Amino acid sequence: MKQKALFENNKKQLSFGARAKKDMMSNWPLYLIVLPVLAYYLFFFIFPASGLVIAFKDFTIKPKYSYLHNIVASDWVGLKYFKEFFGSVYFGRVLKNTIIISLSTLAAGFPIPILLAIMINEVKSNPYKRLVQTVTYLPHFISLVVVCGMVKTFTSDTGILSVFLSKMTGASPETMLNNKSLFVPIYVLSEVWQQAGWDSIIYLAAITAIDQDQYEAARIDGAGKLRQIWYVTLPGIVPTITIMLILAVGKMLNVGYEKIILLYNPMTKPTAEVISTYTYQRGLIERDWSYATAVGFFNSIINFGLVITANIISRKISDTSLW
Repeated sequence: MKQKALFENNKKQLSFGARAKKDMMSNWPLYLIVLPVLAYYLFFFIFPASGLVIAFKDFTIKPKYSYLHNIVASDWVGLKYFKEFFGSVYFGRVLKNTIIISLSTLAAGFPIPILLAIMINEVKSNPYKRLVQTVTYLPHFISLVVVCGMVKTFTSDTGILSVFLSKMTGASPETMLNNKSLFVPIYVLSEVWQQAGWDSIIYLAAITAIDQDQYEAARIDGAGKLRQIWYVTLPGIVPTITIMLILAVGKMLNVGYEKIILLYNPMTKPTAEVISTYTYQRGLIERDWSYATAVGFFNSIINFGLVITANIISRKISDTSLW
């Protein structure tokens, strides 16, 4: 106790800089491991964030000047591009499409990895369990271009899905991606197929961390397999589920533009165009940099608000939150 009190007293006497230096010297391998991750976030997230200033400027590129000089030399326009976006005919459409696709993906894609993890955990045959894990993880490692090519092939008028549905309904086969009402279901199902196995890894790790004595106690009390899952497994992974849900809500509006651009066409664009694809179109195709930055900035603000709100709600109704 005396040694502990002496250590705490010395710790208080040292300045923050001295304590940090001492900690770095004693734990330098850990800090060395963190450096690549820190560099990644600094160069690809923190430093580029300074470019958001062009959302409030009339940014134009003059080839003979540097990028920084072009930003500084551009005139301030305030909230001009935000007002232009909010007043455009595209605002309501892209926001509605983004919310529909995001909510549909969240509703279908969030619970399925949990169910998959529980089912894999209940498999007693280790070879069969490894086979199922490999088969479900594999789509995550397939190139997005290949996945979209497979989706287009399967949903064409001669594809296996179109032919199967025509046999079931009696209607003639059609190219499903030309039907705007089918774009969202196709996108969501392909997203779940590609990510469910990979996302289940976290829940499997959480399940394996549950004390096995709890299952033994439940069996002694007469609980069957379903009751064990309901009263032991699910409560045991609730903190993990809560954290994953907060993170999922925080990136709801970040619908990946890559897959949508690879799948949509002029016939499905009214229901497929989202904020990220609209930003891509205005920024990289039409080169309206300031307008595209304003749209992307608006999207980031909404996502940030969703994370804060979800975290506050989680903290109020449970003991689990991000901070």
